[in-house]
Amino acid sequence: MFKPRLIARLDIKGENLIKGIHLEGLRKIGNPNLYAKNYYQQGVDELLFMDCVASLYGRNNLLEVIKKSAQDIFIPIAVGGGIRSASDASELLHSGADKVCINTAAVNRPKLITELAKRFGSQCIVLSVEAKKISNNRWEVFTHNGREKTGLDVLDWIRKAIKLGVGEILLTSIDSEGTEKGFDFDLIKNVSQICSVPLIVSGGLGKTDHINKLIKSSHFDALAAASVLHYNKLKPKIIKKYLKFK
Repeated sequence: MFKPRLIARLDIKGENLIKGIHLEGLRKIGNPNLYAKNYYQQGVDELLFMDCVASLYGRNNLLEVIKKSAQDIFIPIAVGGGIRSASDASELLHSGADKVCINTAAVNRPKLITELAKRFGSQCIVLSVEAKKISNNRWEVFTHNGREKTGLDVLDWIRKAIKLGVGEILLTSIDSEGTEKGFDFDLIKNVSQICSVPLIVSGGLGKTDHINKLIKSSHFDALAAASVLHYNKLKPKIIKKYLKFK
């Protein structure tokens, strides 16, 4: 039996945990450190902190958040947003992060993936892919928290990134994100068929039926949940109960 990991995803703007729909209309929820500690105590397997405005301002502002969380949380922590260089990644890893998550900078300069993988190891490097459906079985990569088109095909970009040395893929459906109406099952199925590194799926979880359908339609290695956790609609132990491939 294979059991995918449950990752609590914390999208952050400034000092606040926020949540949007389709990566837009961001609503303040609370203190990210308090939520992170709560999810850790409830048994999530990993935490993912994403600075939602970092690409706009050119830097990641999560150093203090990560330092605080790393003091009393003992599960892997991944951090994304505004990471543009090996020095950016190094600063976050030295602050307590176990992995860094890159998107915009990797699209702008794909060689960054190889540079980071060689320096820190592929297992530390996660590629965040923000995907939006543009036609039947075709999805486009977006950057800047779902604001900017790239013209890149999602499947082609993931294949290229894996060849460049990325260790994990975080796949977020912009169409499903924050809706709690179910995953983009076609997107996940298509990506899972070509993805030879661990695949994290994100965007759309609203009820346990969605997990059952996902397990029947695709193979994935981790599920990132946000709004159902933040609004206390599904407990981590309930989600983990359903996360089983037989």
